[in-house]
Amino acid sequence: MEKILIVDDSVTQATKLKSILTDEYDIIIAQTAKEGLKCASSGIFSLILLDVVMPEMDGFMLLKRLQEEIITQSVPVILITSLSDIQNEQHGFMLGAVDYITKPFHPVIVKARVNTHVKLYRYRKQVEEQSMTDQLTGIANRRQHDLYSVAKWNEASRLRVPFSIFMFDIDHFKVYNDTYGHPAGDKVIAAVAKTISQNLRRTMDFVARYGGEEFVAILLGGAPQSIFEHVKKIRRNIEELKIPHKANVSPWVTVSIGGVTITPQSGDDYATYLKIADTMLYDAKHFGRNQVVWYGDDRKQWLEK
Repeated sequence: MEKILIVDDSVTQATKLKSILTDEYDIIIAQTAKEGLKCASSGIFSLILLDVVMPEMDGFMLLKRLQEEIITQSVPVILITSLSDIQNEQHGFMLGAVDYITKPFHPVIVKARVNTHVKLYRYRKQVEEQSMTDQLTGIANRRQHDLYSVAKWNEASRLRVPFSIFMFDIDHFKVYNDTYGHPAGDKVIAAVAKTISQNLRRTMDFVARYGGEEFVAILLGGAPQSIFEHVKKIRRNIEELKIPHKANVSPWVTVSIGGVTITPQSGDDYATYLKIADTMLYDAKHFGRNQVVWYGDDRKQWLEK
């Protein structure tokens, strides 16, 4: 059930709105702007109904705060008001409100407008999720990687925690496609993505399909040596799928992996270390494929084989 937040200092008005909507939605009431901002920051709401006239912080000021917060700026806000002049409506729309509902409430109008904006929000979220997801594998796509990586890099820099980047490439994939056909190649890509994902289950772990048969993963925290060992295990797990590949270094489908661990400092750039991981991947291929090559925090290259 979709959740709606009502921010209104009048218990009577909030309760009346809740009674109109409670059959179709899960309704939470906040009686102050401060409480409303805290509730909204949880990111669980599909719509916010916001009273304009409130003490201390009015609805316009709260709407401005909501638009400034990343987690709430995309949530639609309908303003609840008895103010009917054009200037107030214009001000609300300029601040980002999607609609107005005037008092006294008419249940049919309230339901119609709420239903419309919840449906629009749900559709927009679905489109956003699809645009951030690789359709073949179900994991993040390159666009999501580009957004996520910068945010997490900045977080690691602020917290001064190790940041690991590693890149996977399916060995001799073009030959595999030529030998077994593209539908079989798609199944291999999906199987490799699933295996990587199953081995990266922490909330701070991230994996994306970077392009073609290539993947990139990011891990925050953890000792570099333990990360290196974990990535070697992922490589072995992929080989142990035992997907036949006659033209490979192994009789099975395998991957080459290159990675780097760094504790970001001021002035460091994510793109620089992504290139280092890509260089390590190139070296893994050059050294015979089906192996991991890592650039450790001691600024030395670690070789699996």
